[in-house]
Amino acid sequence: MTLSIVAVVLGLIVLVWSADRFVEGAAAVAKNLGMAPLVIGMVIIGFGTSAPEMVVSALASSQGNPALALGNAYGSNITNIALVLGLTAVLAPIAVQSGVIKRELPVLIAITLLTAAFLWDYQITAIEAWVLLAIFAIYMGWSVWLGKNSSDDSLAAEFTQEVDANPMSMKPAVIWLIIGLVLLVVSSRALVWGAVNIATALGVSDLVIGLTVVAIGTSLPELASAIAATRKNEHDLALGNVIGSNMFNTLAVVGIAGAIHPIDLEPLVLSRDWVAMAGLTLLLLLFSLRVNRLGRINRVHGVTFLVLYVAYTVYLISTGFTPALTS
Repeated sequence: MTLSIVAVVLGLIVLVWSADRFVEGAAAVAKNLGMAPLVIGMVIIGFGTSAPEMVVSALASSQGNPALALGNAYGSNITNIALVLGLTAVLAPIAVQSGVIKRELPVLIAITLLTAAFLWDYQITAIEAWVLLAIFAIYMGWSVWLGKNSSDDSLAAEFTQEVDANPMSMKPAVIWLIIGLVLLVVSSRALVWGAVNIATALGVSDLVIGLTVVAIGTSLPELASAIAATRKNEHDLALGNVIGSNMFNTLAVVGIAGAIHPIDLEPLVLSRDWVAMAGLTLLLLLFSLRVNRLGRINRVHGVTFLVLYVAYTVYLISTGFTPALTS
């Protein structure tokens, strides 16, 4: 048990660190190859913030623990909204741009509702997983096209600044890319191994561990980005990063895991975890609409998110232990 806890803690630390190195290396390689900053920012950096979830879920699914992969994805979505945005809003109100209300949030809600149809028979098949990946590819293409054709140059300027922040020549960029990728895989293996052992020892399902410990750990990049954005008075970036990350998790992370191994679901995934994820997403839209006059998600909303996160986690743990106690 002790060794498993150490594996999870060290795995999470190395996972977050290696994800940053992987993103920096990949962005620098792409820049040296002449790719546009906007594409680098949306695709490579976007992948980077969800790299921990993707690698952990892919390895979990390939090792016969697809429930852990699904729990990681949905748990990260819940954590991103309730914990990351909640904590960020408590620290400082989050600006809400009209584009988020009109475009990004409705798309995220539509995708979240679509997943309910896939979960209805308590299984995500390989075909359904590939459908999610196809939608993800379309979404990424649409996002890049929208960014290139937007009349607002702030988005392109933002990614240009982010890509140019740490210039790097090709050789060190390739080295950091390889090191980051290798450590991502190694740390993910350690994390999955430790998480499965802890779940077995505590008598809970892989799903519960994925929704709690693994989800919080893999959401650390989003939390760090949100806090950094708050310190720079770029509060709108915190909201954009969370919405983008949830898109990646719902489509790419679940899609990759399901394509590797069909995911058989516990009934509670639909009635408990999906409901929590969808409810928080709708609540985020409601808060954004209600505060449209002020243009921000305030501290009261942040506290509401945090309270809901604590309540969900307590309920999750209590229901998660029930099968073990009654068996």
